[in-house]
Amino acid sequence: MNLPLVRLAVSVVALALGVTLVARVLLDRSAPPLPVATPPAEVASLGKWVPAASPGEPVALAFTAGDGTTRELALLRGRVVLVNLWATWCAPCIKEMPALDRLQAKLGGPDFEVVAIALDRQGERVVRPFFENLALKRLALNLDPSNAASRVFKASGLPVSVVLDREGRELGRVLGAAEWDAPEFESVLRDAMRR
Repeated sequence: MNLPLVRLAVSVVALALGVTLVARVLLDRSAPPLPVATPPAEVASLGKWVPAASPGEPVALAFTAGDGTTRELALLRGRVVLVNLWATWCAPCIKEMPALDRLQAKLGGPDFEVVAIALDRQGERVVRPFFENLALKRLALNLDPSNAASRVFKASGLPVSVVLDREGRELGRVLGAAEWDAPEFESVLRDAMRR
C-alpha cells in the first residue's frame, strides 16, 4: 500500500467535505445564519425584563398567518401584545415556546395576545411540524421568512420578546428565553393590561 497516495486521497476527501459544508452554509437559505457575538451588556440581561426608555411610535409590521393571509400588528391595537421572534433551529426558543403557549391560554383574549412569529426561511414546512411536536395548542402559527420583524424590532439575537401597549408602542423586552407564565412576567403583563 502506497502511504503517500492514501494521505493524498484522505486530504482530497477532507477538502471536498469542507468545501461542501461551506457552500451549504453560504448558499442554503434554509440554514440558520452564522452566530453573531452578543454584546456583554446584553448577556447580563438575558431572560430579564428590560423596560423601554420611552414608548416611542407604534410598531408597524406585517407578517403571514398560518393560513397564508397577511396579519398586521396595527389590527391588534386595543390589546397588549407580546411579540415573540423565534426559529425552530434556536434551542432557547424551543425551551420557551411551551411557556408562551400556557401564557396565551391563561391571559389570551380581548385584552392580550401572544404573537409568536417564526423567522425560519423554510416557513410553514418546518414550523407546522414543530408546533405539532410540542403540542402547542393556543399559539397561532405566524411566519416571517423574510426576517423583516427582526429588523423592525432591531433584534440582536433570538429569541426576543417585545411587549407592546394598547397603542402598539414598545413597553419593554426580554432577550433570550423566559418563563413567560412565571409570576414575575405575568405581573408585568397584567400591569400593562390595566393601563
